[in-house]
Amino acid sequence: MFTASPTPAFSALAPVKSLSASAQTLSPLLDGLSPHLIARFFEMSKSSNGSWSRVTTSTTVAAPLTEASMEIVLNWQSPFEQAGPESKAPALMAMLQSGALQPMITAVLGNQSQDDKGIAATAQQQSNDFLRQFEGRTGMSKLNSTQVFNGMPPIKIQVTLLLRAWRHPVQEVETPFNQLMAWALPIALSADGSILARSAQTAQGNMGYVEALMPSLAPCCIGMEYKGRLYSPLVIESISQPLSAPIDHHGHYVELLVPMTLCTLTALDRQDWLNGAKTQTISLTT
Repeated sequence: MFTASPTPAFSALAPVKSLSASAQTLSPLLDGLSPHLIARFFEMSKSSNGSWSRVTTSTTVAAPLTEASMEIVLNWQSPFEQAGPESKAPALMAMLQSGALQPMITAVLGNQSQDDKGIAATAQQQSNDFLRQFEGRTGMSKLNSTQVFNGMPPIKIQVTLLLRAWRHPVQEVETPFNQLMAWALPIALSADGSILARSAQTAQGNMGYVEALMPSLAPCCIGMEYKGRLYSPLVIESISQPLSAPIDHHGHYVELLVPMTLCTLTALDRQDWLNGAKTQTISLTT
């Protein structure tokens, strides 16, 4: 869930450290900018008891956000929508409701012999009276439109980071972006795609059973601090690099607008959100 600590993560008077001030913080030059406008990203790890905490040796990427929004999608569906007669015989029900069936009955009953015209006229009048009862009516009821909750995906957070170089394009723009990309990508992908080959190595004692079955390492989880609130753990679902961004005379990027989609590991419930509102920390609880 998302939770917040009673003490805001940032103090309004706290200085913002740049790369030159701290080797563990990668960011543009942010002197004079309110710390509440700066988002900080760092790696998270899961302990043996299931709680998430910040990796103490993790590098921090700090940058202002030009855009930030949180999206919660709730899936409500109407399972009885097709329960009416319209779904069983749509053409017939449409003709009854619109009155288009009467001309067909009239055409059939009109082609009768002289002796049967009286009987046909009576039958036609009775059928028309009967069919008029269906005009303007529908088989839909409130049951057809009743919605039921069908689950929800994890919460998505859309952000756009502004990395702009004032002195050192590599340190202020490219290095922070490379760190974000490193967090987003898998830690390691196995070069051997054959499970049979890995099984053979396991039989020889060169590889463990777990490594043979799942040889690659998934991307890490991160946390985000923004406007005094902590959001964790998150995964980077997508990240973009604008290749047409401006560069200096050495070919280094001097400014990057980096759109990212962050996603929680699970969906949240009411208590998760209320707890987060009290503590200003949106964090996952197990």
